[in-house]
Amino acid sequence: MISSNNRKKLAVLIDPDKTSKEQLQIVFEIYIRAKVDVFLVGSSLLLRNSVCEVVEFLKQNTTIPVYLFPGNIMQVCSKADGILLLSLISGRNPELLIGQQVLAAPSIKAANFDVIPTGYMLIDSGKTTSVEYMSNTKPIPSDKPDIAVCTAMAGEQLGMKAVYLEAGSGAKKPVPAELIAAVRDSIEVEIWVGGGIKTPQAAIEACNAGADVIVIGTAFEQSPELIEKIATAIHQ
Repeated sequence: MISSNNRKKLAVLIDPDKTSKEQLQIVFEIYIRAKVDVFLVGSSLLLRNSVCEVVEFLKQNTTIPVYLFPGNIMQVCSKADGILLLSLISGRNPELLIGQQVLAAPSIKAANFDVIPTGYMLIDSGKTTSVEYMSNTKPIPSDKPDIAVCTAMAGEQLGMKAVYLEAGSGAKKPVPAELIAAVRDSIEVEIWVGGGIKTPQAAIEACNAGADVIVIGTAFEQSPELIEKIATAIHQ
């Protein structure tokens, strides 16, 4: 597992539609200096099928592990180091609970890379996010930690190796620390937290509450230099 050594980690989520090779080349020095732990590549919606193109570019230019964060079956690329195999356990859309996973299974098996079965949970962030709209599911209310706890426990009992608490890209507010802490107290598997984390302090609060991996995306697109500050906060 990515966080198996108990060290808090930083993942940078790269949307292939929003990030060019030229942009990546410019900020590689920042990634290295910040000791980013893992890249995630994927999106809720892609206008062009460039996942493999971005994965190949990352693999050629850095030793940082590259994992897929697929929004659908089209976002599977065997050149990655692994995949967060997401099942949207907070929703009741069968396509994202198991349908897309069935279709992707042969490609994932043939890829022969690291597979992390992940219980994906949408948490309300104060606005309608892309993943909420595209998944056609409602997020768990951020003030209902009991629902989040029971959902995370069910995911663990079903064999998930990680739980991902997602506020969504461009979220108005991150997943509350109280909710993260409640989930942490109820499960043993690693916890990833993403969406709305825009400051080092927000990252620290999530880590202190029990997050193992902090994921940033929008913050990276707007200010690559912010990665270094957040990384320092997480790693300390």
